[in-house]
Amino acid sequence: MNQDPPGKQVERLLEALVGGGVSLDRDRTDLSRLVRDARSFQCRDIRVVAFGGGTGLSTVVGGNSQLEDWPENPFIGLKQEFPFLDVVVCTTDDGGSTGLLLQELPMIGVGDLRKLLLSMILEDRLRETYGLDPIETRQLVRLIHGLFNHRFPPNHNPFKCLSNPLLVVPRSWRKSCPESLARLLATLGQYVAPGGDGPTLKPGGHCLGNLILTAAILREASIRGVDPPDVESIEKGLDTLAEVLGVVPGRLHPATSTPGQLVLRYSNGVAVRGQRKSAVCRRDFPIDCVAVEFFGNPVVKQDLCRTIREADLILFAPGSLYTSILPILQLTDVVTAIKENRKALKILGANFWIQEGETDISLRGRNRGFTVSELVEAYDQNVPGGSAGLFDVVLSANLEHVPGNVLSNYALEGKSPIYLDRSRLAGFGVLPVEATIYSRRRLRVAHVIHHDPEKFALAVRGLVFAHDRFNLRCESLRPHASRPLRQCAPVGISALCDYRKAMSRELDPKRFLPRQLRRVFDEILWENRDIRPGHLRNFRGARIIPSARWHRSNEWDNVLGYYDPEDKMIYLHEQLRNDPERLKGNLLVALGESLLGRYLEGRRWIDWESRGEWGARCYEIRLRPEEERECFLGDAQLKEYLRLSRMVPNPEDPRTYRITLNGNEGFTPPGLLFGLLYAWYLNNDYGEILEYEMSLLRRPPQKLIPCQLQERDRKQALIALFRKEVFEHAE
Repeated sequence: MNQDPPGKQVERLLEALVGGGVSLDRDRTDLSRLVRDARSFQCRDIRVVAFGGGTGLSTVVGGNSQLEDWPENPFIGLKQEFPFLDVVVCTTDDGGSTGLLLQELPMIGVGDLRKLLLSMILEDRLRETYGLDPIETRQLVRLIHGLFNHRFPPNHNPFKCLSNPLLVVPRSWRKSCPESLARLLATLGQYVAPGGDGPTLKPGGHCLGNLILTAAILREASIRGVDPPDVESIEKGLDTLAEVLGVVPGRLHPATSTPGQLVLRYSNGVAVRGQRKSAVCRRDFPIDCVAVEFFGNPVVKQDLCRTIREADLILFAPGSLYTSILPILQLTDVVTAIKENRKALKILGANFWIQEGETDISLRGRNRGFTVSELVEAYDQNVPGGSAGLFDVVLSANLEHVPGNVLSNYALEGKSPIYLDRSRLAGFGVLPVEATIYSRRRLRVAHVIHHDPEKFALAVRGLVFAHDRFNLRCESLRPHASRPLRQCAPVGISALCDYRKAMSRELDPKRFLPRQLRRVFDEILWENRDIRPGHLRNFRGARIIPSARWHRSNEWDNVLGYYDPEDKMIYLHEQLRNDPERLKGNLLVALGESLLGRYLEGRRWIDWESRGEWGARCYEIRLRPEEERECFLGDAQLKEYLRLSRMVPNPEDPRTYRITLNGNEGFTPPGLLFGLLYAWYLNNDYGEILEYEMSLLRRPPQKLIPCQLQERDRKQALIALFRKEVFEHAE
């Protein structure tokens, strides 16, 4: 045992702890003595800070509280091994019920905080709070689980369930609810119900737990006289619920109280706003970097920074790399506190599988997913000062004994394991450790591979013990230099609900026929928050027209939506009525066209002699004077765009541009191209016509010939123009 390198010793120890493969009765080997010592090692006073968001963090803290069978075994995980556990949660979620709340309220995302509230419930505290026996405690946990995870169907608004939340669970369960808890839940529900003291929140599409937590936070903010809720109001609201749910108050923290949204930038130069975009837009390009647009200077509570500095163990939970962990590490105060703590053991919990839209395409190897070392590289490239001082150990799953048919099923779903490349990790100054930390029960019952909260907690316990014995920190090696942190500075809004209100003000004067088109517009704007208010100013309405009145030529395209610069209307073909996604795509193309406004004074074809198969022809446009254009782009921007769309200025007339085409060579006019690029940039599913055109960007420059390199550079420049000038992303 002592002749093995430290990493192998640690792995053997963890497997013995997690798998229970060592008999301690008669075994006198070094390993058995280590296991015995590890099991008796005192962790009760170890101060732990865990970072993450969503399902991954809640699973390792106390089990995935969203699962239907969670109440059967809720008192497991890190909370059982480490009583002094502080949990720091990402607050930039913008999907589902949380997204609906953000459209109405100037708040951070609360969905992940709700999940952790449940996962952090402690049996002893719940029993002591209400004087329950073990059976009654389990019944109450089942009730809380049902209440806080209940999701109302979209457009279904039973306000009576806000005034009396117990109505959402079976009648037979309600008797297990203590009167004081029922009274508080009703008080909070009534606060956001019609006639309450807070804003009225329609239940449709919401998770009841999110509404209750939001009510608790808003009520505290109202008592304190602050709007929007500050960090004290948020933490007091969390503590109000923690007290009645059997959670230690003051242990669950939002990373920041300042609302913000993610900005994901891909290797092709496209940058998009919103966490949801990483899941719904399949860019087929790796994420290059991530940043957060905070709506104001992000506030991090100094008590939290002190807790991080004093921790004995810092853990980055398994979870979404770019949307759960790295957003927290965009907060300089948090990163500084982590790096200034030089005594804590720092563990990165690696994911089992690549995640579509995040780690499915590697920056280093475009045809495969991430390795574990590339997870560390992503931190190095996206955290202020790089990854040095963030991790000592990477804890990865040993999938060696997973049945081949299970792995095959995952592969059919496009999921493959994140490979542990040990030598490269060691070069980064990080100790790679594998352990069998997946749940055999869930594998047996549901044929899925998830983290097992008990095994993960035991493995972490083993690492703390091993660090005490072997010192797992390697100070001599450092990762490569990191890139500077990108700073995002949004202008004019303090929360996402302000963005929604600003866009609504732009749409209110416009005409939509049928009226349902307005709702489609609202959905598009929320789903694509890169759209700026100024993008909505050049059109006065939108309407669907029947086939008989559709006279637009299809010489250039088969797009079923367009902008008419003369009457400033967006027109959509009636074929789109029954295809909502195609309707959105064509609407975005037309909206993009409207940004150019009335930029043309005229256009014409110049047919040269001998036009035939080997002849040539010229397409010419003439720009209006700058003051007459009503164009979103300024004069210099417009001319740069025309140059990049292959239009050549006339040296004798700077308002005239031409392109010469040979024979029957294809061509996309600059107005239509602008609309297609606009839709493609926002969502490549909507601009799929351009996907083939843009596929050249996936080829490494060293594998292209000069003419292809020129074309690649032109497309890259077009993306840069849209990113900086049209969608106003900071560089």
